[in-house]
Amino acid sequence: MVVALFNRYRADRLHRQAQACSRAGDEDAALALYAKCVVLDPGYAGAFYNMGLIHKYRGEWEQSFASNARAYELSPGDEASRWNLAIAATALRRWSVARRAWRDNGLDVPGGEGPITMDLGMTPVRLHPEGSGEVVWAQRIDPVRARIISIPFPESGFRLGDVVLHDGAAAGARVVDGREYPVFNVLELFESSGSCTYVLELRASTADRVASLERVANDVGITMEDWTADVRSLCRQCSEGIPHDTHDHLPEPTWQVERSIGLAAVDRSQIDALVEACSTIDGLVLGQLTLAGK
Repeated sequence: MVVALFNRYRADRLHRQAQACSRAGDEDAALALYAKCVVLDPGYAGAFYNMGLIHKYRGEWEQSFASNARAYELSPGDEASRWNLAIAATALRRWSVARRAWRDNGLDVPGGEGPITMDLGMTPVRLHPEGSGEVVWAQRIDPVRARIISIPFPESGFRLGDVVLHDGAAAGARVVDGREYPVFNVLELFESSGSCTYVLELRASTADRVASLERVANDVGITMEDWTADVRSLCRQCSEGIPHDTHDHLPEPTWQVERSIGLAAVDRSQIDALVEACSTIDGLVLGQLTLAGK
């Protein structure tokens, strides 16, 4: 009994030191201390959970799965461990474990043996939480996977139609037509769509000309976004909270003739058909067309 209490005391001290290392950004040191902690006290659920958390954000899914599975075993009532176990199981395509974990979290997920397929509505996702922080819209297909339905900037490395794995906790929100949508941070690309992103620079005398271009794009099977009109830059505080109209992020309301257009297509022939059809639109002058990423 005395030895067990002493080991618990030492484990608690190591746990606090590990947490301090994490706060200081030294995750390697934190992991080493957590490992010593669970050697002293193999039943220390919090240490296993924190190891799983570090491995999750590193994309080290086998280690995250093992740590969260042990944390959940030791503390079945801990919701965070159950969620992170389900996320790791999803990343590893261990669908039976993911289904069981989601159900243990009170979620009604469909049966079967393969990937979980649901319709959970639209959500904004943040593609590079520690980088550019670009937020795009996606369709949620299970509690932590979503299919991108916007055209991301090429430098993001993501494409229209990609399926992404995202975190379970929201990090900010967006409000559209009075409805608040939680923003989820993307953890990694789960499945590539095979779509290509093109950037088209052009001059359009009016908004009607851009609308005409979009109709032509739809006719030839291309998804188009007028980035000049649709993209809004936010400071980090607003991006991870709820953007407010009193900040100085809103674009100028005057019409900009020079436009940057995002195009998403699977086949180059679709783009060629669009360019050819655009010659019939008065007041529209096409500029540089770039295949930016695929």
